[in-house]
Amino acid sequence: MGQVQVILSEDVHALGDAGEIVSVKPGFARNYLIPQGKAMIATAARVNEVEHKKRVISEKMAKDLTDLTAVKAKLDGIALEVTAQAGDSGKLFGSVTAANLVELLGEKGLKVDRRKLQLSEPIKTTGEHTVAIRLRSDVIAEFKVKVIGAKATAAAVVDRADDGPVGLGAAADKPDPEPLDIRDDEY
Repeated sequence: MGQVQVILSEDVHALGDAGEIVSVKPGFARNYLIPQGKAMIATAARVNEVEHKKRVISEKMAKDLTDLTAVKAKLDGIALEVTAQAGDSGKLFGSVTAANLVELLGEKGLKVDRRKLQLSEPIKTTGEHTVAIRLRSDVIAEFKVKVIGAKATAAAVVDRADDGPVGLGAAADKPDPEPLDIRDDEY
């Protein structure tokens, strides 16, 4: 299939900036860009309107840049502390995910979209980590996350008399169930 010309209404990462005319596949335009309000089909009349819209968009982007710079300044100064269960080697028994970090930032009064966090994989070790947030294509903030390892409680580690060894539970004492006969003619 051919390409479709669209005019971007806002910055789209890895595609272009607001006001640009770009070529994209028809399905991407029809299913994502246009319904989300990120683009519109580039007709002759709309291309003429782009000049006016570019001025409006550039004013909006300048205002957004000042707002995002203030948010960036707040984020750059934040240091989050997370306590999670960890082994002696400093490896966590779980992980600290982007959703956890967004929740902690929300508690500090900052609303951030989880998808804007530049966390390639969840944090799985104790120590200090730097996490980046892409607020806009040209505004990236970073904050520190200190993961503190907590020891597992003794009650969770010891064997219990009624459960047997940890990890096996009561299922280890039961015999295997009889297989079901699914050859019935009733079905």
